[in-house]
Amino acid sequence: MFSELVIPNRTIMTPGPVEANPIALKAMSSRVLGQFDPAFLTIMDNVKEMIKLPFGTKNKHAFAVDGTSRSGLEAALIALIEPGDKVLIPAFGRFAYLLGEICERAKAEIMYLEKDWTSTFDQQEVIEAIKEFQPKIVAMIHGETANGQMQQLDEIGPFCRANDIFFVVDMVATYGGVPIAVDDWCVDIAIAGTQKCISVPSGLSLITYNDRVEAVLDSRYQKELGLSKDDRNENHISSNYLDLSQLQRYWSEERINHHTEATTMIYGVHEGLRSIINEGLEKVYARHQQNDQAIVAGIKAMGLGFYGDLSTKMPTVTPVLIPEGIDGEAVRELLLDQFGVEIASSFGDLKGKVWRIGNMGYSSRHENVLHVLAALEGALSFYGADINHGQAIKAALAVYQAK
Repeated sequence: MFSELVIPNRTIMTPGPVEANPIALKAMSSRVLGQFDPAFLTIMDNVKEMIKLPFGTKNKHAFAVDGTSRSGLEAALIALIEPGDKVLIPAFGRFAYLLGEICERAKAEIMYLEKDWTSTFDQQEVIEAIKEFQPKIVAMIHGETANGQMQQLDEIGPFCRANDIFFVVDMVATYGGVPIAVDDWCVDIAIAGTQKCISVPSGLSLITYNDRVEAVLDSRYQKELGLSKDDRNENHISSNYLDLSQLQRYWSEERINHHTEATTMIYGVHEGLRSIINEGLEKVYARHQQNDQAIVAGIKAMGLGFYGDLSTKMPTVTPVLIPEGIDGEAVRELLLDQFGVEIASSFGDLKGKVWRIGNMGYSSRHENVLHVLAALEGALSFYGADINHGQAIKAALAVYQAK
């Protein structure tokens, strides 16, 4: 016999997943509709329009790809890449290398523009690399969760557009938490996810692209054999499941039968997006900004340091240096077991050196910020860290009282 499922209560302050919005969870427990039920198609159409708003776009196409955030990244890149195509990937953190991994498997010729992870690129440095390498595609991360850094894009994108280069941007960690301007930044394909700032369980990737990309998709479209033996294309996209040319038609008036939609996930995305849109996106961004200021003030007051350049830190992730002589994993374990608080470690060379405190979506609330700061101070005190006791909460409250 198996025991009944018991889920412990947690305050999740990681860079994802975050605490799910109860409104989304309630919607996801609703009855399942057929994927071509007119009522469900209306829900899909509403989701398409809502996806566009946090992206800051008027693109015709915006929809969900079944799978975690990297399903959207892979779908976007393999839609554009043909073997031998040149792709420039500016890397200032871990997830640029995921883009490279996807491009490598698509048989692209990859050039990395690499720097240390302490800050983002000067945009002119990226533009000079584009001039030198002459790529078909530039693929970048907007917000890098490994180090909490956020890249400016407002010069790189227009340069790519002026030179007929595709600009693909991972906006997974920033979508719904900071202002994004896909159209103004000339981003051709932007990708996000559900498990971060829109506070829906992981399971869908959100994507939008413009007419330039649609033209490529139309040129590579192939309807699968079970639906037609006539629509063959020697230059078809390599994946069936992640074929944007088919997914585009599944989400449009044509409604081709591509896959069985994850209906309850679509319910959740509908409500997660509706929640932040009704709150007001500017208010949502201000909430994230204020809670970020409170976290930073509390960490500073505790006497802890930060990894990287604070001037380019994104509001949704704070990288905290683990004090000398402190076992970072022991602290995280104590936080989870005794306080019910989860924060994250980091990757690669930063593993064991940096904690990452998330500030995303439904987790971005005053009570969560105060809880994580108090718990972290308590855990560090238990392990004998040399910190300023009793100052973190005062500093955070000062931020909240100043509004």
